[in-house]
Amino acid sequence: MKFRATLTAFSLALLVIGVPSAVAATTSLTMSVRQTPSVSESVVTFYGAINPAKSGLSVKIQSNSSGAWKNTRYEVKTTKAGTWKTTAVATSFDVPIKYRAQVSVKGKITYSPIRTITIKKLPEISMADPSLVIDQLGPGGRIHGADISRWQHPNDKQIDFAKAYESGLRFVMIKASDTRDDADALSLKYLVMDHAAAQAAGLYTGFYHYAILPDVTDRDAIIRDATAQAQKAIWRLASIGGYSERDLPYALDLENKCVRLSSSGACQQYATRSSVTLWAETFLELLKTKTGKTPILYSYSNFLESSMNKSAILTQYPLWLAQYAIDPFNPINAPGLKAGGCYVHSWTGANCDSQWTVWQYTSCGIAPKYGVPGSRLDLNLFRGTPGDFLNLAKGSWIPSTLDLMPNNEPTQMVINAQSASTTNKLVTFKATVVRPDSTPVVTGSIKFVFDAATTPTIKPTQTVLRATSGEWTLAIKGVPAGEYFGKVIYTDVSKTHAQSFQPATFIVAQGPTPTPTPTPTPTLKPTPKPSTDGCAKQIKN
Repeated sequence: MKFRATLTAFSLALLVIGVPSAVAATTSLTMSVRQTPSVSESVVTFYGAINPAKSGLSVKIQSNSSGAWKNTRYEVKTTKAGTWKTTAVATSFDVPIKYRAQVSVKGKITYSPIRTITIKKLPEISMADPSLVIDQLGPGGRIHGADISRWQHPNDKQIDFAKAYESGLRFVMIKASDTRDDADALSLKYLVMDHAAAQAAGLYTGFYHYAILPDVTDRDAIIRDATAQAQKAIWRLASIGGYSERDLPYALDLENKCVRLSSSGACQQYATRSSVTLWAETFLELLKTKTGKTPILYSYSNFLESSMNKSAILTQYPLWLAQYAIDPFNPINAPGLKAGGCYVHSWTGANCDSQWTVWQYTSCGIAPKYGVPGSRLDLNLFRGTPGDFLNLAKGSWIPSTLDLMPNNEPTQMVINAQSASTTNKLVTFKATVVRPDSTPVVTGSIKFVFDAATTPTIKPTQTVLRATSGEWTLAIKGVPAGEYFGKVIYTDVSKTHAQSFQPATFIVAQGPTPTPTPTPTPTLKPTPKPSTDGCAKQIKN
């Protein structure tokens, strides 16, 4: 949301002065303020978050220029994730002014820390063309960007996006969601931290979803899983308020077709070409239909050729292609080319070139150079002109209440199969959990809880394998002989879906007693191989 009104001026240096608050420390409100790079006007961005997160709260911006706090005309609602952001246009300059944000929670007022900022007047520019601020400062004179995730936040350190902008970056793709619940929770944490901060520094922001494909082969089951994972991405986008005019599209990160791992971590089963293709088509189409903005597919050439079928449906989506060890400073170099012959996939052109839109040219960017904690950073180039770039960002989507992730939505569990025999074998349950409309739940997992009267003295080990969205196989190891009562319980730590359960009983007979394994004679350990440098052949920029 952008307001055009006279705004008394601000200071570029942020200074925490105090935290007046009339509510217990259980509620906290943050606020940052920054002069955002703009081509024609001095734009000021206020942003922050409320903790615990709550949507729909009114955050008011107050100013103090004469010793008293007064409400400004700027007011904005918090998102589902608890974040908020608003922008204003300044028309007076070089005067330091204090600001704070205010929110009322159940009648109690909480204030943010006080910030002081002084707005500097922009150099005079004759043409108010937004593309003028999309500088082409990357290798080969192209628009430069990065992609980030939890790995760019060691020990929860924050990214200095102002330094990233000053170093020539103009966009950042943020990991926003993941098939796996634990990784997804971390994605949300750092998305909330990074999204508004990056935009306030002048960067355009995009998003990506890391996909794990389902361990199913039925066409309808593949579509159901892709639909559920697309729903997770839509909910995540809705939680931060949808697409703004400074957002690039969501991307599908599809680079892994393993659907079943062994206990050692080796892949036991891969998805077929047709399954991977159908899943991607379904996911991308749903995202485009819902948000009105065409999403992006991220992958690499070998995967596109060996793991997917050519598809006229997929060609409509921009390609974000990963390929390292090619010098991007040479303007005639490009990713996706074989030394001999063609990569055959949906984005192959008539002369064997790849029709890529974004090129991830290294995973070994010099992170501190761009204000990023740690040592490594993925760097990317945009292929087209500043006008093409703005076309990619064109279009906004404001979610309605119905688009937001539900809270404790009722669920129903069905135990499809169970097996128990002897102590030397696993006890297994196969269960499905659905939403009120009979579609699979999007998040959560299952476990077995023993009744108190039949709980084993030594706790058995439980392992859960996800077959597809809302469908799991639970394996229990180490159950002694006996008859057991309990429940298979579905729980969702994100509280999106409510808990549900089904009672279950099983009998385990005594199996053969394992023969003790003799202690082997110690042998000399082989000399470890020297570690390889993953950045040895990559571009360090």
